[in-house]
Amino acid sequence: QVQLQESGPGLVKPSQTLSLTCTVSGGSITTNSYYWNWIRQPPGKGLEWMGAIAYSGITYYSPSLKSRSSISRDTSKNHFTLQLSSVTPEDTAVYYCARGAWYGSSLKNAYNYWGQGTQVTVSS
Repeated sequence: QVQLQESGPGLVKPSQTLSLTCTVSGGSITTNSYYWNWIRQPPGKGLEWMGAIAYSGITYYSPSLKSRSSISRDTSKNHFTLQLSSVTPEDTAVYYCARGAWYGSSLKNAYNYWGQGTQVTVSS
């Protein structure tokens, strides 16, 4: 059973860089054909796909967030990381990591494994 767990600060100040890590157990992030995604849900809004890193290490980003986003991985620790720079209060959301056979969708059923989510609040 694959399990994903997000970790990171719950509170970030405006203009700072948010850094979140998704630690994976029960499966390798280098397993062929899987994509490891970051998705967020602002309060009162729907899911928003942010970006992904493939089993190969290739990264993909939402065009609206590409200039501020960076996704990387540490295969020795079996985790992948999201960095989002220059955050504003509009980046306040529950952030999820999820595994799927593809990337780019904001639909919940597009991914078969999800982390429990971590609340991030951007406030001074």
